[in-house]
Amino acid sequence: MARPWDQAAATFRSDLLAAVDGDVLKELHVIRPWRHVAVVLRQLLVLAAAVIATVLWGDRWYVWIPCSIVIGFVVFSFSVLLHEVVHNVALRDRRSRWNRVLGHLYAFPSGLSATQFTRWHLDHHDNLGTDDGDPKRHYLTPKIVRRWFKALYFTPALFPIYFRAARRAGATYPDDLRRKIRNERRLAIGFHLAVPLVLWLGLGRPDLALKLHLIPVFVVFPVAFALNRLGQHYDIDPADPAKWGTVIRPSPYLWDVAYLWSNYHVEHHYFPKVPFYNLPRLHQALGGFFAERGMRKRTYGGLLFDWLVRNRVPHTRWSDQPAG
Repeated sequence: MARPWDQAAATFRSDLLAAVDGDVLKELHVIRPWRHVAVVLRQLLVLAAAVIATVLWGDRWYVWIPCSIVIGFVVFSFSVLLHEVVHNVALRDRRSRWNRVLGHLYAFPSGLSATQFTRWHLDHHDNLGTDDGDPKRHYLTPKIVRRWFKALYFTPALFPIYFRAARRAGATYPDDLRRKIRNERRLAIGFHLAVPLVLWLGLGRPDLALKLHLIPVFVVFPVAFALNRLGQHYDIDPADPAKWGTVIRPSPYLWDVAYLWSNYHVEHHYFPKVPFYNLPRLHQALGGFFAERGMRKRTYGGLLFDWLVRNRVPHTRWSDQPAG
């Protein structure tokens, strides 16, 4: 059976392919594992630097607050690394057992089940544009279009919201898959319970439990997650499948770094086998396509203003709406 997204994309696929030079597109699909490893090492070094700075100078607010923010974004970045594994663009050998190992390691920091993330995300790709087939849209998108409810996604309330959505989606899975997901999630949750307990009770440092774990995970992570998702499929044109994703203005020194290029989300849906480190070049190559179809480039600040202040409705064309 044809996937809904494949059917919808067929309406503009020829224009999309014509917009990008074939040799360039081929080059953009080349997987370079060393670049993936380099990104992982960079994230670990950034994480280590933030932890060390907090341990040494955590009594100074101007040190620990930026460090907690950095740690929270690094934690979020592991879900992006997991996303690369899901699409088999981290390693050249798709059948390598290291893909599964890396998937589980990347899922842990975000408290995710690698198995459910894989199923959830691939279902999202296959059923993009549908109300009930896309689990992100069906289960996670706010159904209450009220500012206070949308704001909850930027707070620790995100966790019960997300896990409720994941549980509802998982109810449709086979029993053996649900058991596997449940076991993976228990391990991830156990890890996140152990870290603050070791810091607090084991080392007698409740301040470090707060600054190194509780604030980064429960305060910073939801902001990183919700803002990133805001730039995916909320401001779209339902009448044109090419515009079922939001084009984000490039920010090579901020969002490209903080989000590991996952801010190029519509580009990823066009060509999901392009590794994340090649997405900025893909965005540049698609400049003519975006201009021809009248796809405006958004900023996260502008999206946030539209979302919370103007109270826009998700999965609609925001430029057509009056303030809510």
